[in-house]
Amino acid sequence: MHSNSQPEELLYERAARTNSGLSRYNGPWTRNEAQHLAKRCLFGSPQADVDQFLKLGLSASLDQLLNITSSLPTPPVNDYNSATVTDPVVAPGATWVNNFNNDGTIQGGRRASLKKWWTGLMLNQESNLREKMTLFWVNFFGTEILEIGNGNWSYIHQTLLRQNALGNYRQLVRAVTTDVAMLRYLNGYVNTASAPDENYARELQELFTLGKGPAVQYTEADVRTAARVLTGWRINTTNYTSYFDATRHDTAAKVFSSFYGGKTITGKTGAAGATETDELIDMIFLKDEVSKFICRRLYRWFVYYKIDAAVELNIIEPLAKIFRDNNYEIKPVMRALLQSEHFFDVLNQGCLIKSPVDLIVGHLREFAVVFPPASSYINAYGMWNYIRSWFTSLNQDIGDPPDVAGWPAYYQEPQFHEIWITSDTLPKRNRFTDMMIGSGYTLSGQKIVIDAVAFAKTLNNPGDPNKLIDEILAVIYRVPLSAATKQSVKQQILLSNQSEDHYWSDAWTIYLNNPTTANYNIVNTRLKSLLQYFMNLPEYQLS
Repeated sequence: MHSNSQPEELLYERAARTNSGLSRYNGPWTRNEAQHLAKRCLFGSPQADVDQFLKLGLSASLDQLLNITSSLPTPPVNDYNSATVTDPVVAPGATWVNNFNNDGTIQGGRRASLKKWWTGLMLNQESNLREKMTLFWVNFFGTEILEIGNGNWSYIHQTLLRQNALGNYRQLVRAVTTDVAMLRYLNGYVNTASAPDENYARELQELFTLGKGPAVQYTEADVRTAARVLTGWRINTTNYTSYFDATRHDTAAKVFSSFYGGKTITGKTGAAGATETDELIDMIFLKDEVSKFICRRLYRWFVYYKIDAAVELNIIEPLAKIFRDNNYEIKPVMRALLQSEHFFDVLNQGCLIKSPVDLIVGHLREFAVVFPPASSYINAYGMWNYIRSWFTSLNQDIGDPPDVAGWPAYYQEPQFHEIWITSDTLPKRNRFTDMMIGSGYTLSGQKIVIDAVAFAKTLNNPGDPNKLIDEILAVIYRVPLSAATKQSVKQQILLSNQSEDHYWSDAWTIYLNNPTTANYNIVNTRLKSLLQYFMNLPEYQLS
């Protein structure tokens, strides 16, 4: 580049990436669009989900995604009893969530149990948005299970998020404010009139409602004043509930800056002091920036991580108005976004780098890898724990983001999702997929592994090498692969360096007609090599 030329980044930022808006998408409804919807709203896009969305059409598919009718999942169980650890109350295989035990060793087992169970929920998710939104909210309200230290409290916190995953945002913020895990994590339980603690008051405004930016001008004094409003909340460690202690509450008047219109929250005594928390949240939600901030976060999670001026004008602002007009109900916002022409814009397809959870869970679901049933809890939790360990290895330790801001990939400019791919994590990503298409993982005599032949049999025409390749790519890729690359990999792998397509077609037909071990091994070896090759290409990392 010549020294007097414009930096490419500046040229890029000046041009709108796309001018599509929130108008309802009325284009073709093909497998491509159904898969795009599934990839973004579920973990991976198993063929059964894509087939169902394709049959239902866009509107009915969104009904299924947004209208969650099933009850909450069965809670986690005691899988942690061992030769050195014995829960004195909760029997092996029984749930521990209603037992109040503050023993550090027991709680360590429960924290681990929670993460294993959660991994199982994602692997076995229903065809709705609940689990994807739960992960969104866990990242958004970035508590750390290890820092909280109590598995029960973290389970209560996650249940709160799961219950309200598509509910009312204002009510969710209010509930999180006095949730036991959040009180513990951001020191709300030690916030008193004599010793105000500003942690939660700061994050409430900066991370949970208003965000940052030129339009957000609350002051340091506002943080201190909000902390005074929130004094008095405590944790009952015998029954794991929060409560308000009026003797620790600041009863003086709280006056806010001009950013909040000079609002005064009158100090209250006794139990009435708890209502000041509601007044604080109501005051914050009068600012339009709240709706814009959460819409930006949803956009980056479900659509794309860069928000240019066109997206701000055409998507964020009208989406935020829908949010406000619907009293901060999340569901209307998600429906408007997911049914928009912008969501289905070709430039917004195949453009996100998969998070570790998306990569691993989506991979296992798309290839229908069979896990031990939950009823066999020791084996199931053991396998789920192995998968969970891969999340951590790839820098997405579920329930334990780096800090209260969540994982940097969702807020750190300018890289955003590019942070997921490093010289350390990319080889590990490939190592995981290589292992699953190769030897698999064995625990207590049970194995999880991709059955390449069984997967091929689910496709429409696996005997035709060209259609086989196209159908595989249609399941696992969101961006096209060049015809030259497909031709090359077909000849080298499926045809074993021969030139005629019948070298594969004959091998497949012979296997179907006479499934001996030798015939099986011929097609299985080629299929495994083909899948491994595709999963090692950069395109596999995109959603």
